[in-house]
Amino acid sequence: MYRNLYFLGLGLFLTACEGQKTETPPEPAKTEVAKTTETKAADSKPPEPADIPAPADVAAPPADAQKTASGLAWKVLTEGTGDAKPAPEAKVKVHYTGWTTDGKMFDSSVARGKPAEFPLNRVIAGWTEGLQLMKKGEKSRFWIPVELAYKNQPGRPAGMLVFDVELLDWTEPPAAPADVAAPPADAKKTKSGLAIKTLTPGTGTTKPSASSKVTVHYSGWTTDGKMFDSSVVRGKPATFPLKEVIPGWTEGLQLMAEGEKARLWIPKELAYNDQPGRPAGMLVFDVELLKIEN
Repeated sequence: MYRNLYFLGLGLFLTACEGQKTETPPEPAKTEVAKTTETKAADSKPPEPADIPAPADVAAPPADAQKTASGLAWKVLTEGTGDAKPAPEAKVKVHYTGWTTDGKMFDSSVARGKPAEFPLNRVIAGWTEGLQLMKKGEKSRFWIPVELAYKNQPGRPAGMLVFDVELLDWTEPPAAPADVAAPPADAKKTKSGLAIKTLTPGTGTTKPSASSKVTVHYSGWTTDGKMFDSSVVRGKPATFPLKEVIPGWTEGLQLMAEGEKARLWIPKELAYNDQPGRPAGMLVFDVELLKIEN
């Protein structure tokens, strides 16, 4: 949606491993006053969470681990309930701990005492694949090869990574609309080729201008029904200047009243014009205009 940032969410490399530790060089010797002051300050801070010991099989997958065609290995530690499993675009809630194969913990939501939540298609490939194999309440161990992890990128945990993951819950993304392939007969079409259909009327008559800043909830699909982005899945509305998004959004939102929910069929010329790495062809968005900021 953003001209330069692709669309909200995608292009920002979200990972499940935000807590990687780094070593710091030793500091110069300090005076006794400085040492005393630092001791008091340290005493007032909560203790750092202790590392969680690595599993005995951290160095390599055991013989009873299952393996996928991609090279991902996994083993169920605690069975989940039901038969449902998350879709690739689902927003999942998990507890996890990650180690390198030498047994060093590099991140843990368990140690922080707070579960992590994120769209499943915004994390490393091994997580996207692995969590789709899990049921609610299940706890599994994953051995993720480097090709499905960080590919030895500088500043990232290197080599094969091992995770213990507990799938607490997930939220499925909105389903693609039945008319995602083409605008229906009752959609209105502008001179530019944009098509729009009101799904829920607004609460007033005020509409944004091209210079307005707006807050919206939205989901976007390609015409084959594949979702590529959704603030609904992330659980957080998006706020942005209307002049800084793709032309189809700049035009379409100006046709909407505050509180209105509409479906937009945006031709590629008003979207990303088939730029490499962008969603291709005509794009379809369900947009709810929550607020006109100015």
